[in-house]
Amino acid sequence: MRKPIKNVLYVLSIFLFVISACAPTEELTEEPTATPEPTPEPIELTDDLGNQIVLQEPAQKIVSLSPSMTESLFALGAGDRIIARESNSTYPEEANEIESIGAIWEGLPMEKIVSLEPDLIVAAQIISPDQVQEMRDLGLTVFWQQNPQDFPGLFQNLMVISQLVGKEGEAEELVASLTERVKAVEEKVAGVEETPLIFYELDATDPSNPYTVGKGTFISYVIDKAGGRNLGDALEGSYVPISSEEIIAQDPDYIILGDAQYGVTVESVAERPGWGQLSAVQEERVLPINDDLISLPGPRLVQGFEEVAKMIHPDVFEK
Repeated sequence: MRKPIKNVLYVLSIFLFVISACAPTEELTEEPTATPEPTPEPIELTDDLGNQIVLQEPAQKIVSLSPSMTESLFALGAGDRIIARESNSTYPEEANEIESIGAIWEGLPMEKIVSLEPDLIVAAQIISPDQVQEMRDLGLTVFWQQNPQDFPGLFQNLMVISQLVGKEGEAEELVASLTERVKAVEEKVAGVEETPLIFYELDATDPSNPYTVGKGTFISYVIDKAGGRNLGDALEGSYVPISSEEIIAQDPDYIILGDAQYGVTVESVAERPGWGQLSAVQEERVLPINDDLISLPGPRLVQGFEEVAKMIHPDVFEK
């Protein structure tokens, strides 16, 4: 009786072995590995002096040395990145809350700028190439931008600045809006028949030889684009004095006072010797303007264009 039982157990053990060998085994699974975040490409740009700058990421700590740069950064939504400004950067209102390093014509406070440890310094044409090089020699990253001579140049400047702060999308929207505003004015003045002669006064510290703008300046460009003729285009130079005798001889149709914010008034112009006979004075076409709108090469240049066009062609804007 023992041998059959032993055989049965032997067969049973073989059967169980075969069953276990044929049974599916659980596959070992590895934990999924996380996909590494792509390393952002560095920002590499060449400024208008030919200096190449490299930022590993959009600038976060910016020192602005020009009012136009400050305005542009705020317009692009990067005003909160400015850690210091020169004293004339007062627009928009929020800019006044940013630490001032003083007036740039008093000299740049290099020690102060270095102590702020900015990752970027932005400067417009008002800062000299020598000053830019001095900052670069101190190990600072400086981006210098030339003033625009027309609206396409302004829009290009804004697009370049946006790359420095990672605001390209905001720049596209801003430029599209500004372009539409320029186009609207162009359409208004396209049919005007008269192109009045404009004297744009920059500085009348010496009323007998006030300064005006010549050909090739942005102000001259705006006057022409608004449907006028710039009296200063016949002069040699960009920002030049002109004698009262020449102004009286030219007899401009309009006088636009860019120096109104420095205390020059319509009444004081009429009181200048010989100016009372000017057509602009007699027909009450001496008009003050906020010179920042047309002299500072930032986004508000479009607003300056709108105001000049309305001044010299009021009829087409009343329709």
